[in-house]
Amino acid sequence: MVTTSSWRQLGIGLVLPALVIAVWQAVTVLGWVNPQVLPSPLAVAEKWIAYLLPLQPYDPAAGGWLQWAVSGELITDSISSLYRVVVGFLIGGGLALPLGLAMGMSKHVYDWFNVLVQMVRPIPPIAYIPLSMLWFGLGNPPAVFLIALGAFFPVLMNTIAGVRQVDGIYIRAARNLGASGLTMFVRVILPAAVPYILSGVRIGIGTAFIVVIVAEMVAVNNGLGFRILEAREYFWSDKIIAGMITIGLIGLAIDVGMNKLNNHLLRWHRGLEN
Repeated sequence: MVTTSSWRQLGIGLVLPALVIAVWQAVTVLGWVNPQVLPSPLAVAEKWIAYLLPLQPYDPAAGGWLQWAVSGELITDSISSLYRVVVGFLIGGGLALPLGLAMGMSKHVYDWFNVLVQMVRPIPPIAYIPLSMLWFGLGNPPAVFLIALGAFFPVLMNTIAGVRQVDGIYIRAARNLGASGLTMFVRVILPAAVPYILSGVRIGIGTAFIVVIVAEMVAVNNGLGFRILEAREYFWSDKIIAGMITIGLIGLAIDVGMNKLNNHLLRWHRGLEN
């Protein structure tokens, strides 16, 4: 349910973007910049709409209306990018979560893996681009590999931190009550670590979306990153900015969704459970 407070918060959040757009429009109208270098917001909006709409007129013989309506480059590129983000994040996060839980709970597992993790973690996923193309060729596999790398370490490190930060009072109380190892993990350690894990998931998804844009610029022939690179080759500044705005809007939508999910799942943690 949308409350008055939510609308007020949204209004405040839109003030600064509106001011930026107003200044941007004024700068271009006054001719202070070359429109080829920085097109006006209106020109970008026109290109964004053209990028969104289908390239061909509707033909009932070619398929249904809905299929035609979502055939625009912007929609197909966004779907392609989101598909790679979801698959890569599920792989990276799915591997990181159990390893993080194991490293957080067991000193022996932590000692075995920590040195390797700390050696590999500082290497940015972008540095793996040449290897990913050698190993997987072109297309989705190298992009998914890079995204999985980008999502892996935020989830891993936050999971480890969450498990290791569980208050010792809770663990001692559970032991005094006779809780078994499995019960302690399910009823004490995991719930206490959930806020950290969800923070890692939120950061990991953001990182995955950053990586997919870079990966699409070098390894695939569709997606938002590929389209931005294509526009650069033809000096289509308006299309470059339209693609960047689309990335920002999708990233904002993902972050808002994750924030709402966190708030819902952590109501008990904030004392909001009814």
